[in-house]
Amino acid sequence: MQVTTSGNQGSSIRQRVTLTLVPLIAVILTVTTIFRNELLDALGWLKRPVDSKSDSCPSGYFRLEGMKDCMPWLSCEMIQSEVAVIEPIGQGAVKQVFLGHWKGNKVVLSRLAASKFSDDFFHGLEMLKGLQSAHVVKLLGFCDEDPTILTEYHPFGSLANVDSVLEQEEQGDFNTWEVRFQLAREYTRFLHYLHNSPLGPRVMCDSNDLIKTLSQYLLTTDLHVLANDLDALPLVNRSAGVLVKCGHRQLQGDFVAPEQLWPFGNTVPFSDHLMPPYDEKTDIWKVPDVTDFLLGQVEGSDVVRLHLFQLHQDCKRHKPQLRPSMLTVVQTYKAVYNSLTQESELFGIRTEMLHEL
Repeated sequence: MQVTTSGNQGSSIRQRVTLTLVPLIAVILTVTTIFRNELLDALGWLKRPVDSKSDSCPSGYFRLEGMKDCMPWLSCEMIQSEVAVIEPIGQGAVKQVFLGHWKGNKVVLSRLAASKFSDDFFHGLEMLKGLQSAHVVKLLGFCDEDPTILTEYHPFGSLANVDSVLEQEEQGDFNTWEVRFQLAREYTRFLHYLHNSPLGPRVMCDSNDLIKTLSQYLLTTDLHVLANDLDALPLVNRSAGVLVKCGHRQLQGDFVAPEQLWPFGNTVPFSDHLMPPYDEKTDIWKVPDVTDFLLGQVEGSDVVRLHLFQLHQDCKRHKPQLRPSMLTVVQTYKAVYNSLTQESELFGIRTEMLHEL
């Protein structure tokens, strides 16, 4: 009897000690999680592809994976003599896109599809040159005489492919709300960068529907987001009173912002001359729809949606001036991500410790 009583007392003591330690461990884990997330954000590990060497090249140079040194952007002569075209992989109004091969690397050649779109083509080239960063696909070279742009190849293709990619068996471990939310965070970080870019505030105009918007971005094999198609990024210059219009045709549908719609109804025929201009707040209107798509229907995604509900309601305000800035969106996404990952880890440690009782 004494042995049994001693065993029960020992078990009771262990339970009390364990239950006492749970809150303490929770506090320690909370601080650790916050510090870790802040450190990762500060170092940029959550903001850019794994190839951290890409940012060490000066402007006008590039380095692909496996390359020791930075190289200058390839010239016309080098592109024509060193790049082999393999096959077409895309066609748009402005560009024909081909898979190419250069010194053991797969690359993408974009060629002008029709001379009437040369202004758009060269605008996209200037944007690629001026916006090179962790947010944008890597420029490898270009040719003005025979309009060509050479960029890094990413086999997963458009961000619109995110579901089919993450649903593959080999990607199963990454088809989580954490990974998907990170993709949404990177998308919003690019828009913040675009609205505060070294080339001035720009608007992502090729975004009249969800799939068109997603097709402007690439999904990398290490599951990051890169802006790719920059042919339509008009400049907002408030000091000069210059706003923008995305094209010269009438836009329709719920995806575009209300200020992008013809404001005079059916009583007045559409006229580009009468259509009022707008600013970068149109991009913010579209954020909830893009994020909703990226989150998908995985476990935990609805919890993320719930925490973003009020912010997304604000993004959908009909008056553009009442919408939050992209900085506010980025900061709120970061806070929600940190909070939810912290809660997830705390729940895991509590469950594990209680199972040991």
